[in-house]
Amino acid sequence: MSTTSEALPSNAYRLLWAGFMAILAAGVGFAIRGGIFDNWGGEFGFTAAELGAIGGAGFTGFCFGIIIGGIVVDKIGYGWLVVAAFAFHVVSAVVTFGAMAPADAANMTREALDAAKHSANIYLTVGMFLFAIANGTLEAVANPLVATLFPNNRTHYLNILHASWPAGMVLGSACGWLLDDQFQIHWKYQLALYLIPTVLYGLMFMGQKFPKSEASEKGLGLGEMFKDVGILGGLVVCYLIALFCGDTIRPFFDNSESPVPMYVGYAVGGALLILIGVITKFSFGSILLFVLFITHAMVGAVELGTDGWIQNITGNILSSSEGKILFVFTSSVMFALRFSANFIEKNLKLSPIAILLVCAILGCIGLNLTSMANSFFMALLALSVYAVGKTFFWPTMLAVASDRFPRSGAVAISIMGGIGMMSAGLIGSKGLGYFKDRYSGEEVAQVSPALFEKYRAEKPSKFLVFPPATGLDGKLRGVAKDTPAADRTEEQKQVVEADIRGDRRTLRTDSLIPAAMAAIYLGLLIYFKSIGGYKAVKIHEQPTGIAEA
Repeated sequence: MSTTSEALPSNAYRLLWAGFMAILAAGVGFAIRGGIFDNWGGEFGFTAAELGAIGGAGFTGFCFGIIIGGIVVDKIGYGWLVVAAFAFHVVSAVVTFGAMAPADAANMTREALDAAKHSANIYLTVGMFLFAIANGTLEAVANPLVATLFPNNRTHYLNILHASWPAGMVLGSACGWLLDDQFQIHWKYQLALYLIPTVLYGLMFMGQKFPKSEASEKGLGLGEMFKDVGILGGLVVCYLIALFCGDTIRPFFDNSESPVPMYVGYAVGGALLILIGVITKFSFGSILLFVLFITHAMVGAVELGTDGWIQNITGNILSSSEGKILFVFTSSVMFALRFSANFIEKNLKLSPIAILLVCAILGCIGLNLTSMANSFFMALLALSVYAVGKTFFWPTMLAVASDRFPRSGAVAISIMGGIGMMSAGLIGSKGLGYFKDRYSGEEVAQVSPALFEKYRAEKPSKFLVFPPATGLDGKLRGVAKDTPAADRTEEQKQVVEADIRGDRRTLRTDSLIPAAMAAIYLGLLIYFKSIGGYKAVKIHEQPTGIAEA
């Protein structure tokens, strides 16, 4: 049943489109950043893993913005969070633009070059982190706002809200293709474009009256809202925060092998878990919500983590220009399909869980097909399958959490969004960067150990429990790729071809994530059928007991 127009606040659609514009600003910035990874690699000499870590900061800050915002939104109001997000967006641009390449690199010592690279790394990482905080704060506003405005059709309207993400990626990628590949405009001018929709969303939210969530209207306290999260859900988010804290303080230790950073990270995560226990009176939490949190971590890794690299990977396999065109096309497919979620749910009689299962299967198939693409047309078909697969993941997962856990108010969906973004940065973006380095290095070493020694990066790449892997030097690889094919030396040809083979292997590894998601969604589908089918519930209908509540 659709929400009737009489039941809607008079400014409901203005608020919906203001949220749309806010997430569009995030999409524009994300797409442009993904398209200028090669600029950063060539200008500063970053490896793929280093670029992945910088890109990861563009996700991890999101977690803090959305979780903190989701916790306080019902207390301080939506308006103040919009103001804070606007400020973070502007400041992030200023900080990012502080990254400067050495003016006379040819005459500088290795130590001076390393210092300049380190300085640029700090500016870019901090700038991306602030950008992510702004995006997270805005989603802490937009997601519960739309879920509250349209309680009888959340899947449809949350998909419309999040159609802004691929719309932003289309605009950002198109601008990147035009300004970068055609006119060679400096990357700073390209990145500044996201400030345009930033100003627009600020104006659209200005002076608006905001509704309260169902949980807030019932007067539920923070502890009551957190009970569904409990210790189980807290384990997921606190583990990711522990990884983030360990990575954040690692640069302050001269010995990169020191275990101290991760011990400190685990201590922070453990303290936060205890705090969640105290707030919820040590509620065990919902097993269903725990499963949704784990699955959404995979969604963040495979959707956003992959999106952060896909232009780079497909551009490497084909060409930089073709990579951007493909990204624009697949984002356009997502944009169009997110307006059809209501049709799929109502006319094809698919529950949100069934939609997610089909998407996971298509995502796995699409990534494997993309890994085999050797022409623009084949890549177009493969990425179309992947685009259809990833279209409904994020908003439909939020709708499921909102449908099944109304007692949590903004808390559960805000934490879920934070988990997705944190995973995208710490697992998806960094993981793909690691495997790019690992597989490219292995492929070059297999061709010629001597060639690998010439092109190898100075420092090994690391990721979670996987063994350290040495990739290729960013500047040397960049020179080989930028040299016209007809003018490349034999060793440059070997490096470029081996690098492409490494990217293909990276995509196949990435496809394992949606495969695991498909297994989880199948289990959830069976679970809901066993209890009479999937449906949205009201606060007074929400089940009790650890199976769901």
